[in-house]
Amino acid sequence: MSFRAEPDGEHDADHNHDSDREDEARRLRRLQLMMSMVMSVISQDPDLTLEEAAELAANARRAALTMFPDKALAYDILYRPRLLRLMNERFPLQ
Repeated sequence: MSFRAEPDGEHDADHNHDSDREDEARRLRRLQLMMSMVMSVISQDPDLTLEEAAELAANARRAALTMFPDKALAYDILYRPRLLRLMNERFPLQ
């Protein structure tokens, strides 16, 4: 095992980078859990109306963009189609 001396600030930069990655991983887990819960409610709550489902979806998008402000396109590619498909299955056009 070897120990190497790190110049001042290098350790802090590595620590900050690790901290940033951990924070992003936490936010991503929170987003995944939130989206899973929203999709479960939309697909399983027997009393949910179309308007309430649409509001849930809109609020989920707002929350996701609060966690990841620069990822609107990623959200629209990953989650929007899933939510629309769920809502179309749950609330088919008459």
